[in-house]
Amino acid sequence: MIPKKQIPTTAFVVEKPGAPFILQDVVLDEVRANEVLVEMKYTGLCHTDIVVQQGVIPVGDYPAVLGHEGAGIVRRIGSAVKDKSLQEGDLVFLSFTSCHEESCSPCSNGRHGFCSQMTDINFAGARGLSSTESPISFPDGKGPIRGQFFGQSSMSKLAVVDERSVVKSPAASGITIEDMGVLAPLGCGYLTGAGTIFNVLKPKPTSRLAVFGMGAVGLAALLAARSQGVETVIAVDIVDAKLELAKSLGASHTLNTKSISDLAQGLLDTFPDGVDYILDTTGVIPLLEAAVKALGHEGTLAIVGVARAGSSFNIDPLAFMMACKRVVGVIEGCGNPAVIVPQLIDLYKQGKFPVDRIAKIYPPDALEQALADLHSGRVIKPVIKWADL
Repeated sequence: MIPKKQIPTTAFVVEKPGAPFILQDVVLDEVRANEVLVEMKYTGLCHTDIVVQQGVIPVGDYPAVLGHEGAGIVRRIGSAVKDKSLQEGDLVFLSFTSCHEESCSPCSNGRHGFCSQMTDINFAGARGLSSTESPISFPDGKGPIRGQFFGQSSMSKLAVVDERSVVKSPAASGITIEDMGVLAPLGCGYLTGAGTIFNVLKPKPTSRLAVFGMGAVGLAALLAARSQGVETVIAVDIVDAKLELAKSLGASHTLNTKSISDLAQGLLDTFPDGVDYILDTTGVIPLLEAAVKALGHEGTLAIVGVARAGSSFNIDPLAFMMACKRVVGVIEGCGNPAVIVPQLIDLYKQGKFPVDRIAKIYPPDALEQALADLHSGRVIKPVIKWADL
């Protein structure tokens, strides 16, 4: 039985921007009325965790516990949690949070990734938008630790989670704890790629779609497009092994940008009229500029990757307008996790979203190896298994 009021656990703590992830003892507060205590079974490692750890994206206060692709078991439920079907022992996936207010047009229309308070709530908030409180602290009163990153701070064996970040695994899906290992990234990486396909680009089976970057987001987009019957999907990357994997997962064409001098021309050589849709996961400015050139008439570029602050890319505004092209930035797939996570679970069970092909499980004491493998491209999506602690 977990003791009341103070809940001891273990988490990866980042002391300050640029400091490493250090596994250490921490203490959680008791859950509040709108919170859920989740025993984490798996946590996916996302590029966003890394850039925040490095200090590239501000996160409010440090020290901090990051992590926003958690999956685990409900252990306590706050008295005012709105989902009355949620029970202790339920398997849940954790995703980003949003305001859920009727006055917020995106949230009220199911486009939670476009919530007007998205950045403030997920990066700077803790137990509420205007609150600096955190449910995590060091033992023996040694000070607070920034928590509820993306509503969860799931790089921890136990987490006090904002109820808006909790998605119950559908009972009919038959998902097991073991399944959760490869599905934990549903809350961000997989949701972002697939949601951009389902909610923003919406390609037809005859559409020509190019995906720049064969990481977890790009491959999830590829799988989502193929699940919708899209026949022409061009995978673009600089690593041959990733392109080979993309081909085995359904890409109709592959293109290594290291093998050509001009990416736009490389695409136009195969598709002289241009492609209909491009999803960029890289944020690399020369690739974005090439994407605009490679789009066909009425083509759309969806930007998912984060470019460096202050950077911009050049386009010919007249040619862009006359070709009726469109560029849109997409956050978290413009989706509602409560809708898209079960949808992706269903596709996984049907064999149409085989993310088990791109995930690798690591014990917590192998975090540095997991990060090194991710950086080198040896693994697409590393996932921490907390049961190994």
